[in-house]
Amino acid sequence: MAPTAGSRQPSFDDLGTFLPDVTFVVVDLETTGTGPEASITEIGAVKVRGGAILGEFQTLIRPDEPIPASIQVLTGITNALVADAPRIDEALPSFATFMAGATLVAHNARFDVGFLKRAFADVQLAWPRPTVVDTVALARCSLLRDEVRNCKLSTLAAHFGATSVPNHRALSDARATVDVLHGLLERVGNLGVRTIEDLLEFVQQVSPDRRRKRTWADALPEEPGIYWFVREEDGRPAEVLYVGKSNNLRRRVRSYFSAAEQRGRIHEMVRVATGVRHQACATDLEAEVRELRMIQQLAPRYNRRSRRQDQVKWLRLTDEAFPRLSLVTRVRSDAPHFGPFTGRQSADAVTMAFQDAFLLRRCTSRLSPTKPSAACALAGMGRCQAPCELGDGAGQYGQVVESVRACWAGDVGPVLDALGGRLRRLVAEQRYEEAGELTGRIEEFVRTSLRLHRLRALAACPEIVAGLPVAGGWDIHVIRHGRLAGATHATSARARAAAEEARLLAETVLPSGTGLPSCTVEEAERVAAWLELPGIRLIEIDGEWGLPVGAGLTPSQLALRLLPAGALAVAG
Repeated sequence: MAPTAGSRQPSFDDLGTFLPDVTFVVVDLETTGTGPEASITEIGAVKVRGGAILGEFQTLIRPDEPIPASIQVLTGITNALVADAPRIDEALPSFATFMAGATLVAHNARFDVGFLKRAFADVQLAWPRPTVVDTVALARCSLLRDEVRNCKLSTLAAHFGATSVPNHRALSDARATVDVLHGLLERVGNLGVRTIEDLLEFVQQVSPDRRRKRTWADALPEEPGIYWFVREEDGRPAEVLYVGKSNNLRRRVRSYFSAAEQRGRIHEMVRVATGVRHQACATDLEAEVRELRMIQQLAPRYNRRSRRQDQVKWLRLTDEAFPRLSLVTRVRSDAPHFGPFTGRQSADAVTMAFQDAFLLRRCTSRLSPTKPSAACALAGMGRCQAPCELGDGAGQYGQVVESVRACWAGDVGPVLDALGGRLRRLVAEQRYEEAGELTGRIEEFVRTSLRLHRLRALAACPEIVAGLPVAGGWDIHVIRHGRLAGATHATSARARAAAEEARLLAETVLPSGTGLPSCTVEEAERVAAWLELPGIRLIEIDGEWGLPVGAGLTPSQLALRLLPAGALAVAG
């Protein structure tokens, strides 16, 4: 993992689009009001580039409702004036063509853009998602309080000597906004704003210090890899603040210093960081896995996601005369486990499914195999076999435990058979809320079973060498006992030779001894997801990579197994 090299000469792509080369469409709308039910009555727009006017657009629009008297007085647009005007669905396509490919500018852009988005949706036109510049926000960031008393369009137009006086008509106001825009651009140009990217960052109040740190990305390659921000102080080891991954390192790291980055904690991280380092990776999957491992090893303070990769939960049968289900965080090699669960809620749902299906005891007391004790209320309700009484239930309890272990080994059928009858009764009795809760437990159980056996299948294979065709060649990975042991990218002509080289250079991985992968659950599931992508080619495999029959069902198979057609949807 090498630190970045020295800075390089920035390219024009790095600098962005210079403001004289940007085409702006400055727009203003007149409407029947400000609420969500109001309609557009006039659109006015001016297209400019490099200070030159390229064209103008103006049209009245006949709204669906009468124009309020107060609006008629304010704008001079009366019901009679718009009586012969086109409707919005007739006028908007022409404006969409006029603004295509341009940066949209408006004074109080949230108002105008909000109306335009709603109008585009109403006439079933796709909103083009243009870059938007708000001259109100730009004025607030660039003008001092003693220069203008407020940021109204009339005030700014007077301040900059606009040739058009705002009069609440769309085209006149758009022309005035053009002069205001040019005055503001001249003002911020003296502050180092040269490109449209600089302008957006200036409006977002990206600090100059943060913008200067953008050069940290200059030496990073445009290829997959991981990056990490560090804080270095004299006499202390570098502290890793944040770890990330990307399929384009330079572009991703540059985004941290732009207005696109909105996360508060990341703003703080960039402020205290003193540098960024990186490691290039052969494939996207390798970058994902290296990110997970580095976060697990270092637990950087600004990484929230994946900081507790090992804190998954499992169900295990306790070691006592009459075992019960126990939720644990560590897997032992001498006992079967069921999971994993990433949250307590899903673990509780599956626990209840097992307890209902097999009548496992729920009490936490340690029962004696020779001394009987009083049964709890659940036994009287028929929801526990009451092994505590040392009667017939105690003799049958061992078979119950073995049925649970068999289910964990790969057959979801016993649970579905036991709970399916109860579910059908609840639906027949129209107890849909209870049926929905039971359905949720069953679905969580089936998902967890499939998840467990995907992990076991990977762990059982000492080696899998697989390739995926991608643009420019093949991504090839060596997977040993579920852990990513090697990765490479090769052209199609060298794919076979590169796979053999990757296999020879891959790390040695020993089995975990628990029947689970020799890595974190999250890493193994990322690897499994990659192996299941369309187009994957197995180059070599040592072991049997497959799932037990009945280890899991698709949602449609589950529906057919549990209920008649349509009943499961009602229950849910």
